Amino acid sequence: MDAHSNGAIMTTQVRLAQPEPFHVFDTTLRDGTQQEGIRLTVHDKLRVARLIDELGVTFIEGGWPGANPNDTEFFEVASQELTLKNATLVAFGATRRVGMTAATDPLTQALVDAKTDVICLVAKSHDRHVFEALKTTLEENLEMVRDTVTYLVSLGKRVFVDCEHFFNGYLDNPTYAKLVVATAAEAGAEVAVLCDTNGGMLPSTVHEIVTDVARLGVPLGIHCHNDTACAVANTLAGVNAGIMHIQGTINGYGERTGNADLTALIPNLKIKYGWNVISDEALRDLTRISHSVAEIANQSPSARQAYVGVSSFAHKAGLHASAIKVDANMYQHIDPDLVGNGMRMLISDMAGRANIQIKAEQLGHDLSDRDLAAQLADRVKERELAGYSYEAADASFDLLVRKELGQPTAPFYVGAWRVFTDQDEDSQAVVRVGFCCDAPKPFLGEGNGPVNALDQALRQALIPQYPQLAHAELTDYRVRLLDNGHGTDAITRVLIDMRLGHETWTTVGVGENVIEASWEALVEAYAYALVTGIGEDSD
Repeated sequence: MDAHSNGAIMTTQVRLAQPEPFHVFDTTLRDGTQQEGIRLTVHDKLRVARLIDELGVTFIEGGWPGANPNDTEFFEVASQELTLKNATLVAFGATRRVGMTAATDPLTQALVDAKTDVICLVAKSHDRHVFEALKTTLEENLEMVRDTVTYLVSLGKRVFVDCEHFFNGYLDNPTYAKLVVATAAEAGAEVAVLCDTNGGMLPSTVHEIVTDVARLGVPLGIHCHNDTACAVANTLAGVNAGIMHIQGTINGYGERTGNADLTALIPNLKIKYGWNVISDEALRDLTRISHSVAEIANQSPSARQAYVGVSSFAHKAGLHASAIKVDANMYQHIDPDLVGNGMRMLISDMAGRANIQIKAEQLGHDLSDRDLAAQLADRVKERELAGYSYEAADASFDLLVRKELGQPTAPFYVGAWRVFTDQDEDSQAVVRVGFCCDAPKPFLGEGNGPVNALDQALRQALIPQYPQLAHAELTDYRVRLLDNGHGTDAITRVLIDMRLGHETWTTVGVGENVIEASWEALVEAYAYALVTGIGEDSD
């Protein structure tokens, strides 16, 4: 085994050759959105897709076109605006309906209209579901699989088949469950994915079943839910038995207790198996991407999440602290820098300098000066204690770095501002804005609510000086109360997404009320566009 730091950290632990090819299939945008409390707009899904693409996964499942308007619109927009560098976009759907043909089923046609090269179909593989859910015969179900796969392959599509309820179906009727797999493969499906849809399996059972099914000689995938808290373990059990395609979601999002968590699966395969599933550079972005997706999904990141949680490499005083003084890795299973996280000594609350350096460098800033990076890390820590979060607000972080480096952060400055709200009329806002050495002048804005009025007032001030900002638009607005126990007196964090042309950026504001926090985020949104030159070439 590979070892570092006097054997305290052992990396590669599994002697198993990596299958070629091997797929990492992300279904955050489809299965992940079925989690209670998650609702992603088309804009949200585009942002998440770009983040997941940065991670270097093989496939990104975008949703079910034809099944709901949001997913249909996503694929329409994605065909025009989404350029993936590493992953391939996948449309999800079902086998054609009972009594129809794939060529005449509108839902099958919607998959074709999604314009993706790859389609993932869900098919029944549990005989009970064929009888009771589809209300048809076992033979007709096989024909539905055969007809749909054959039709899509004839159109030049690559097809994967998710065998729904496979493990439960195998336990009840192994012959039929395996027949569904064989039928999909014979029809041209590249991978038959064995699904633990109910999430009730244990690793030993998964390994035994996959070992048997692998004798068919068909490329197999696995899709596990987490109802026994074994989704990651079950997926790895499947890998050990011959799986070459894993499915999961960022942060384990999904229906009920969720899906297999890719932020655990990927580093397990990369570090513990020694497999080259993503690049070393992408692995160092894992924590940032995990937290960024959480912010977009408006979910609080789990502190105790493996690899990427803020507590993953946190240590309290006592026995651990004494050992860490000798060797920082004596109580850590990996170097946290590998996944873009940082070790924290809770008694001193150490900041993650490496994280700060990596993120700043990605934004184009030179933070090779360790003292300067440490100074900025301290500043970020102070801000985070006050309620700020920069994981999904790169624009605000960029401005913070510029300030610490002594660089300009805005070509304008703001003075006092005031908002007037009437329940029967539009809100009005007055803001004082100055340029260079000029004294600030008042500008008036009206809008649907106080935040919109502030935005309009700020635009009145800036657009005459910077006409490109006329094309900027606020695309998303999220509010989170940080001190829930304080009710309406809670500290408030606001994240704003702004778009100009093909550029999108996010800023964060914190205040004692939502208007104060919104104002800070608005000002930084326009400041970032101007200091970085976004939209300068637009009319």
